Amino acid sequence: MTEFGRLSTMSAVHSAAQGESQRDLDFHAHATSTFFMPLLLISFTLLLLVYLRRCQKVNKESSSLRLVPGPPGLPVIGNLHLIGDLPHRSLHQLSLAYGPILRLRLGSVTALVVSSPALARDVFKTNDLALCSRPNLAIWRRLSYGGLEVALSPYSPRWIRARRLLVVHFLAPRQIRGLAALMEEEVRTLMNTVAAAAASGRTVDLSQSLICLVCSIMCRAVFGKRFTQAGECSMKGMIFRTAELLGGFVAGDFFPWAHRWLNAVTGVHGRLERNFKEWDNLFEREIKERERDVTGDGDDGTYAGVLVRLLREEQNINEGGLTRDGVKALLLDLMFGATDTVATTMEWAMAELVRTPRVLARAQEEVRRVAAGKSYVDEGDLLRLSYLHAVVKEILRLHPVAPLMLPHECQQHCKVGGYDVAAGTRIYVNAWSIGRDADAWDKPEEFRPERFEGSSVDYLGQCFELVPFGSGRRICPGISLAQSVMWLTLANLLHSFDWTLPEGVGREDLDMSEVFGLVVSKKEPLVLMTTPAKLL
Repeated sequence: MTEFGRLSTMSAVHSAAQGESQRDLDFHAHATSTFFMPLLLISFTLLLLVYLRRCQKVNKESSSLRLVPGPPGLPVIGNLHLIGDLPHRSLHQLSLAYGPILRLRLGSVTALVVSSPALARDVFKTNDLALCSRPNLAIWRRLSYGGLEVALSPYSPRWIRARRLLVVHFLAPRQIRGLAALMEEEVRTLMNTVAAAAASGRTVDLSQSLICLVCSIMCRAVFGKRFTQAGECSMKGMIFRTAELLGGFVAGDFFPWAHRWLNAVTGVHGRLERNFKEWDNLFEREIKERERDVTGDGDDGTYAGVLVRLLREEQNINEGGLTRDGVKALLLDLMFGATDTVATTMEWAMAELVRTPRVLARAQEEVRRVAAGKSYVDEGDLLRLSYLHAVVKEILRLHPVAPLMLPHECQQHCKVGGYDVAAGTRIYVNAWSIGRDADAWDKPEEFRPERFEGSSVDYLGQCFELVPFGSGRRICPGISLAQSVMWLTLANLLHSFDWTLPEGVGREDLDMSEVFGLVVSKKEPLVLMTTPAKLL
């Protein structure tokens, strides 16, 4: 056979083999399609039947339950379109239309909103154990070091231990009394700053001054030092960014199945990571500074020092003991939880006082009478200032620390207001709306501290018409600390100075608009004129 013949024969054989191979592939593809298409159809049909069966079961169960009423929702987003820039106000308006308890579908989350004292009692007292947990939100999980701190973490034995440690070592009355000298020193620094502004005829940015004051108190208590000069505050931005992240209505919180994608697309993830690293770098630096003290136990008398000592003592304890991340989580509780909340409350107090000269004059008269002959109001005078206490209560009614309180999550089926609440339901208590309940308060929109004179109503968790700090297992453990700082600061501001609005600004012109976050602050800084008081 010639070479050409051999090549032709080989080519023919190769072509035949290719044709056979292609036929085999076509056959296998056909066989595969013939096998899998029915399988996919059967699987889809089974899944559809399971879904329909589940929907039927849910509808049957729902029909036997008494569910909370609420507004109709839209596909996918539910009632999210009804939540405006100031959610506490949006939800208040919805409560006026649908009642003091309403059911919302926020994305794929079922939520109840409670807006009356009686229903707050059901949440905080009657069903305290069933409703005392927190939802496991991505932002909260990150900032709490995976659920190791107190404010944001779900209810668990670990949470109980963390809260007990926080209260016993840092927030018990004895520990708060131990901060008296430090607080007085920082308040005196504030007084000197205000006096300098008064002497030169300058205005005082009280918003800035108050956040710097509280930051300085907490930095010295927790770390034993300021991070800036007296009267300055480098941590303000970090604290505000945390409040915005924690208090905002973040899309990923309402679509848990898509939270990673949504938080990335909206930029929330990037902001969260940057804010987390700010706090973590600060805490790591301070812990290492105390760990370098190899001769001692790291306890330098500061809150951070106590935690480092406890960490060393518990290093060999079984699982569940204090960890390094646990120390950082508690430091976040102490630094963040006691700063923006307290400063913002005092800011609202001074704003309402200058808008209401009658109340301002009476509060000043009381303080100056109790501290007559003194240049400074000290801790021993504070318990005698009954009208000032009424002013603080009224501020916490009108401008609660967190107007839309951190949500609770139902752990087991219970009833609120006679309605059935299923496990997994998210519960929002609108403290701002409760403070404006016309059945509980006379002329609720007015700033009238006199309403608390002779009244036993307080904010310690037993009076459900005034719940700015919450109640039950989730009540804020830092009430005593917040109260001490507010009383001491406001008393001295009222004692030593007379306050007025800047020239050309009338009481009706003072901007009282809000910026929403975990803590709702004034949109515009509070800038006032002041002159030294003529004391007897």
